[in-house]
Amino acid sequence: MDLTSNRALWSSFALTLVLTAAFGVVMAVWDFAIIDEMYRPDAIRAHVAEMSAEQRRVHAWMTGTLDVAYPFAYGACLGGMALRAFPDKRWLLLPILVCIPADLVEGLSQVMILTGHDGWVAVKAVATPVKLAAYITAIGIALAGLTVLLRRKKARRG
Repeated sequence: MDLTSNRALWSSFALTLVLTAAFGVVMAVWDFAIIDEMYRPDAIRAHVAEMSAEQRRVHAWMTGTLDVAYPFAYGACLGGMALRAFPDKRWLLLPILVCIPADLVEGLSQVMILTGHDGWVAVKAVATPVKLAAYITAIGIALAGLTVLLRRKKARRG
């Protein structure tokens, strides 16, 4: 599949939005905040300790399902945008190619933490900052790409 096609970009963008909304629905229904952006071991442990057993179970299931699909959805969208706008600068894919596996490692560590395996907090403490830095960089590249594409389109119109 060509990730730079209109169909692929719009589909991956739509899937990213649907998954984002699904996270919100699950968190609202079971009344909890996710630990995805947390990377300080003491904060992670304190937050998980405050969750009920059911909230931890739901969070683990959500992480093992929605959060496995999520990096592939946003990765296709952000990476596809970078490739489309900058086809001769494939190195701009590096942040998203770092982000996807970092997000998956973070997810595995979260499932392990949420199911009582506290030793995985050290893995999450590394994976989360790597994921966040790569994700923010990939978003910046995609937004720059969108700007380039919109300017090209405007220039073609006259």
